[in-house]
Amino acid sequence: MLELMPPHIRPATEQDLPAILGIMNEVIAHTLAIYAYAPVSLEERQAWFAAQRAGGWPVLVAELDGRVVGFGSIGVFRARPAYQYSAEHSVHVHADHRGQGVGGALLKALIEEAQRMELRTLIGGIDSGNTGSLAFHARHGFVECARITDVAWKFGHWLDLVFMQRILPGPKTPTER
Repeated sequence: MLELMPPHIRPATEQDLPAILGIMNEVIAHTLAIYAYAPVSLEERQAWFAAQRAGGWPVLVAELDGRVVGFGSIGVFRARPAYQYSAEHSVHVHADHRGQGVGGALLKALIEEAQRMELRTLIGGIDSGNTGSLAFHARHGFVECARITDVAWKFGHWLDLVFMQRILPGPKTPTER
């Protein structure tokens, strides 16, 4: 059996945005992993990336043979200060590289980043029909914590959104800001 080479995970740079954009727009066009209709522009991704950096939120990429084949990020779950120890993550992999360990390597790195940031809860929003992603998250220690029925409309039908969370050690002494 051929063993797959693990991807190299590293912080994203501005130069990675075209590859991130390509992956994201393919996901939007062909899957229910992102509830959006229209492709995202490079300018929109640049603004998102700048906001991620300004907020201290990580964006990581997975590389194979020098080519970006996936990306992941952690960002604001809710903007109120009381939610400062909770964050939402996102992981997306190029269609040609799904099921090859890229997503797992990215999620593992994001969990490590979340722990470094002393987050308490990492949350993922997943389409209820995406049984592969639900099982993937469960394998990485996430549990279902909420299900919202008929929350979005895409590809001609109503969609249910599942929230899964992983509890992390969090800060030793939380503060109110």
